[in-house]
Amino acid sequence: MTKTIDYFFGIGSPWSYIGLAPFTELAFENGATIRPYVIPLIEDNGAIYSRNRPEARRAYWTKDLKRWAALRGKVLNFENRSALSDPTPAGFMVIAVIESGGDWLKLAGALQEAFWGRGEDIGNAEVRRAIANAAGFDGARLDEQGKSEAIQAVWKDNYETAKSAGVFGLPTFRYEDELYWGQDSLPFLERHLKGERLVA
Repeated sequence: MTKTIDYFFGIGSPWSYIGLAPFTELAFENGATIRPYVIPLIEDNGAIYSRNRPEARRAYWTKDLKRWAALRGKVLNFENRSALSDPTPAGFMVIAVIESGGDWLKLAGALQEAFWGRGEDIGNAEVRRAIANAAGFDGARLDEQGKSEAIQAVWKDNYETAKSAGVFGLPTFRYEDELYWGQDSLPFLERHLKGERLVA
């Protein structure tokens, strides 16, 4: 029986970025198929953007991110974050690749590395198109596809699917209707994939 993991993530999520490689490695090692859903945080289900959190919690969030990034072998660039554009359109490009059956992991990784590792403004069309081109895609074509009604409909459907499932934060993994929120929950997902479903 094929194992399928629903993967709810966002290009603008630093946790999705630092957890992408260990998650995909875990899925492949266990013979699982990844079903990707690019989504935003779902505030209706309780998600809170870091910019809306109290300063003490935001400061801890940043420190914890750096700890996990170091553990995962990643570098996070926090310089001039407020000057960067909304990365959402980059996510639309990834959806376009998903819908065409292309290597969405390659593009997602390239965009996240640019945004979080190098602090590049992937909200800027020229920047994200250049990143896609360097990764072996047709950046201009993907960017235009991302604006299409078809891709926007998938984005909305992804949101509704995630909301109905109870997803709020990113990344979230769903396996056999069990949700695992955060890349720090990968050990629980691993146990579940191996047949040990831990439920409190």
